[in-house]
Amino acid sequence: MANITKKVSWSSRTDESLSAGETTPLLNGSEQPRHPRQVQEIESLFYRFYGVCFIMCVLFQSLDYDNIENQLFLEEERRMGYLSFRCLEISRWVVCGLIGILTGLIACFIDIMVEKLAGIKYQAIKESILKCTFTAVGGLSVSLLLWAVLNSAFVMVGSIIVAFCEPIAAGSGIPQIKCYLNGVKIPRVVRLKTLVVKVCGVICSVVGGLAVGKEGPMIHSGSVVAAGVSQGRSTSLKRDFKIFEYFRRDTEKRDFVSAGAAAGVSAAVGAPVGKNTSTALCVRYIHRPCLRVMEAMLVAAVTATVSFTMIYFSNDCQPLGPEDTEEYPLQLFCADGEYNSMAKAFFNTPERSVRSLFHNQPGTYNPLTLGLFTLTYFFLACWTYGLAVSAGVFIPSLLIGAAWGRLFGILLTWADPGKYALIGAAAQLGGIVRMTLSLTVIMVEATGNVTYGLPIMLVLMTAKIVGDYFIEGLYDIHIKLQSVPFLHSEAPATSHWLTAREVMSSPVICLNRIEKVGTIVDILSSISTNHNGFPVVELFFSPVQPAKLCGLILRSQLIVLLKHKVFMELARFRLTQRKLQLKDFRDAYPRFPPIQSIHVSQDERECMMDLTEFMNPTPYTVPQETSLPRVFKLFRALGLRHLVVVDDENRVVGLVTRKDLARYHVGKHGLEELQLTRS
Repeated sequence: MANITKKVSWSSRTDESLSAGETTPLLNGSEQPRHPRQVQEIESLFYRFYGVCFIMCVLFQSLDYDNIENQLFLEEERRMGYLSFRCLEISRWVVCGLIGILTGLIACFIDIMVEKLAGIKYQAIKESILKCTFTAVGGLSVSLLLWAVLNSAFVMVGSIIVAFCEPIAAGSGIPQIKCYLNGVKIPRVVRLKTLVVKVCGVICSVVGGLAVGKEGPMIHSGSVVAAGVSQGRSTSLKRDFKIFEYFRRDTEKRDFVSAGAAAGVSAAVGAPVGKNTSTALCVRYIHRPCLRVMEAMLVAAVTATVSFTMIYFSNDCQPLGPEDTEEYPLQLFCADGEYNSMAKAFFNTPERSVRSLFHNQPGTYNPLTLGLFTLTYFFLACWTYGLAVSAGVFIPSLLIGAAWGRLFGILLTWADPGKYALIGAAAQLGGIVRMTLSLTVIMVEATGNVTYGLPIMLVLMTAKIVGDYFIEGLYDIHIKLQSVPFLHSEAPATSHWLTAREVMSSPVICLNRIEKVGTIVDILSSISTNHNGFPVVELFFSPVQPAKLCGLILRSQLIVLLKHKVFMELARFRLTQRKLQLKDFRDAYPRFPPIQSIHVSQDERECMMDLTEFMNPTPYTVPQETSLPRVFKLFRALGLRHLVVVDDENRVVGLVTRKDLARYHVGKHGLEELQLTRS
């Protein structure tokens, strides 16, 4: 066991299955105390020498994809007949249809607003340029100032609503949705408020001239629509339509969110079959909302200034023919009947620029124009991604790739530059997002020509292989920057010698089958524990003496039981009391009330609670000698939140959660263990 590297010690651990105040568990089962000040010094030194440290935040919780097969679940299933199950299947199709329709309408709204607002902006700037072109020296400075002010104004609005109203709406949203589908509960990621801010923010970002697109935000928007429609209510608006109540659980909601993400892709790029270091510094060091807004405005002003400067000094003039579909042609210093070719790339929406690079006739651009545009737009895109604005990276990547691809086609002299623009766009986007098959389908459907399928596939595979050799994909990097405990498809390759006993959390807080109400309240109220799953045992007196496992119950279930006062003593006197049903748990989903909001009197604390009817009597368990890859496969394939570790007598010895598995990865020095932090 000497070939594992302890990258950084754990700074604090309030995991789903480990209480605070514990010492640092090592891989051999021993414990080593670590003073908080020592941890801070280590982190400070690491940041100083390496700039950015990939850590893992323990505050992210897992989703419950496993069906809790308690007595309530079994009774409800017995009552449901064949007709009920058929109605559920029809309901699923209805929900999917509503998701597609609403996501399409949102995409139409974004497109219309971007075209209208961008048209107004570019028309105003064009008129200003025409008025100032033949005036005295410095007359065009007014046009430059107008361009910078308009860009900054739009970006300021978009950045303010993101930074101050809903910070989770920043960026494309794809990393967050990827984590959600992976099983991580990202706070506020599928709220109605997030959708509104996302839509308004991406409109302002694109109209503001930033090097961004709407594709990533559309995937996020589709996911939010799916999460809301599938639940048949809005917790933000406090409206319950009393429909689709059966889908109010994590496993059903996750499936619909996946469909919403696919609908977002389709609405964004028109592909119905397709599926779904400067940034590290916008993320690590700029935290205050006002500074993030100022940063976004600065980037918008610089983008306008750079674009204007490139157009001003360009002498690439092209004839404006009758078949030319240029929306905002700028003559500037070109002769009558000609337009500035550099303006065709900069003085336009990104979508129109990509379209012109794909479809314009040979000779539309000269090599110098394309080369300067590629370099400039690449650095602007790198600076822009990560700002406090709603923005995607798809269209900027396509635009950069299309520019250098068309440049390559021009240098070959005998090739069609438009086709090479398509191949370059696919290579650039594939190297950033690391998709192969799905991106091939998207590109083929976007072009409408299946003959490009093979070269696009070869290009995407090459881009992925080369990119993976140097660094992870952009979305994976952002997931690490956000410290999310993301589980990949396979366990680390060199981890077979690790066992469940060495990676599990212990000791574990257990509950008796019949437990005192006061004990449950104290456990849930304790700030030293953030447990969300509690093994239920036959008799439990001391953590030193483990007891035999008989079930598992969640924190959310216990809160609902306390809210409805499901106590044994009260049940004896209230003979007419309504029996608790699964509907009561679904009505509380997903925002279960905090334990502090539930009042339990002193007399009620002395009551007892029988957990037999509500616990999961058959939780997934593994022996303590199970290897890490086997634990990983079981946890990942079944979408588990908790995995109980037992000894040969079925006694609870530990609990494995997502964070226990996600902290191991293969680094430069072999198998490494990531730092856990609350920040």
